[in-house]
Amino acid sequence: MRTITIIGAGQAGLQLGISLKKQGYDVTIVTNRTGDEIKTGNILSSQIVFDTARQAERNLGLNFWDNECPSIDSVDLRLGLENNAPLLAWSASSKPAQSVDQRVKMPVWMNEFEHLGGTLVVADVGVHELESYAAKSDLVLVASGKGEIGQLFKRDADKSTFDSPMRTLSAIYVEGGQAKDKKALSYNAIPGVGEMFIIPALTISGPCEIIFFEGIPGGAFDCWGDVKTTDQHIKKTQSLIKEYIPWESERCKNITACDDKAFLIGRFTPIVRHPVATLPSGASILGIGDAICLHDPITGQGSNNAIKASNIYLASILDRGDKEFDPAWMQETFNTFWDYAQWVVKWTDSMLIQPTENIQNIMGTAASNPVLAKRIANAFNDPTDLFPWWEDAREAEAVLRKTT
Repeated sequence: MRTITIIGAGQAGLQLGISLKKQGYDVTIVTNRTGDEIKTGNILSSQIVFDTARQAERNLGLNFWDNECPSIDSVDLRLGLENNAPLLAWSASSKPAQSVDQRVKMPVWMNEFEHLGGTLVVADVGVHELESYAAKSDLVLVASGKGEIGQLFKRDADKSTFDSPMRTLSAIYVEGGQAKDKKALSYNAIPGVGEMFIIPALTISGPCEIIFFEGIPGGAFDCWGDVKTTDQHIKKTQSLIKEYIPWESERCKNITACDDKAFLIGRFTPIVRHPVATLPSGASILGIGDAICLHDPITGQGSNNAIKASNIYLASILDRGDKEFDPAWMQETFNTFWDYAQWVVKWTDSMLIQPTENIQNIMGTAASNPVLAKRIANAFNDPTDLFPWWEDAREAEAVLRKTT
């Protein structure tokens, strides 16, 4: 039986660990927090899982919340602000998505992993511990990009567009919204200021909504430094919505935080790292998920990328059989994933800068073209469908002709 160690118990690490256990592998997952600590801690993300990625969870029997979690079945897009109304607006149906608070999801998945016979170790991991695991494992995967071990994977300058954070991020899980029947991902963008999303979700206390701001550095949404409590966060949220997203103001006038740890504030630099790291001993380890491909959440692709990476890595591990997991195999496994992920990175990066004339034309045309709007809405599920026409004006003209 082959022995595999995974560092990190998030979406990528747990899904891959559970998948490997179901295939008969000896798997250890190492994490620095217990399930109870995750459940009672601060929110971790503003995650959305779209249809194709959800199917991967269903295939593994990990879709425990389908009857509880609100379904997201459309995208409402609003761009710009003039006379208290958006300059551009459209809505389109999409394949069903869902957002389950990771404080709900990950503890259950951790229990499932142990129920299947996996070994869950709660401990901090540095280079010394990695050396120990590498010495006794056929393969070590790192699914956590934080701390000392994350720095082992060097930035890939050819694949990384930015060298500083492109947005200040702020999220809060709320209840009391006035649109309980709303099943849309609400996407609002104000040029020069940033974006605000409202996402139906499931949290510890039940169904909720996530209000998520992406603030352009130095802009009006880059304003969270003095916010320390949920009450302060709610007041700031309502104030920003009233001024910049007034069409959502009535919906949000009575919101309250779901719990006192239901908010987060932060910023990070989107980055793609080289997938193979070498330890001082000469042993090689392989990165997966956020450890090597960290997206800004503006396109909601983090969990989806992790799920799809786990599927690709699983297939590569199974196909390897009893052969050594050498650096060449590790690089090739990542390359297979990058064949997909490169398009996610291109799309996400394009949303963080001034939109090209081509993108402006596409988004504007979608307001009067329901077929095109639906195609864009469903690109959250499959970003590869946007290319090459998202960045090539001639290709875009051909797409627009077909959808008029």
